[in-house]
Amino acid sequence: MEANKIKWDIDPAHTKTGFRVKHLMISNVDGVFNTFSGEIETNGNDFSTAVINFKIDAASVNTGMADRDAHLKSPDFFDVETYPEIIFSDAKLKDLGDEIFELTGDLTMKGVTHPVSLTAELGGTMKDPWGNIKAGFTVTGKLNRKDWGLNWNAALEAGGVLVSDEVKINCDVQLAQIAG
Repeated sequence: MEANKIKWDIDPAHTKTGFRVKHLMISNVDGVFNTFSGEIETNGNDFSTAVINFKIDAASVNTGMADRDAHLKSPDFFDVETYPEIIFSDAKLKDLGDEIFELTGDLTMKGVTHPVSLTAELGGTMKDPWGNIKAGFTVTGKLNRKDWGLNWNAALEAGGVLVSDEVKINCDVQLAQIAG
């Protein structure tokens, strides 16, 4: 007998969609996307059966500096007027043991889609004080921003570039089971 299908929503109050990029080759700039949504469906509580679709509002990028955020929203980077969403679709989790999963799916940014593979660590599941079932994951990985046409950069006088091509992904995701 097949387990019951369980649907989960991303809890935006307890989720962070973070990234980190090397700046001037000596320090890091951290950012988040403030607006996002996701749909997850599992067979029972088996996350290795999950099918995941996740959308980010590209204009919600926030690095804590308005001028930098405006540049990130421009055609040099996300081009949010033309490409308002970043989409992670048809994602699946492969159980690697010890609460570690390989998260794979198609990432679409700026009209370009490539498969990506990230690491998702299950923090556990818990019932909150109001009776809601929650699950927590930490998602990490790396990607090359140029693969999606985010090419802008500036050469430094002493050598190197202003912004690294490598972007580190660091997300803390809390899921809320939808009462069925």
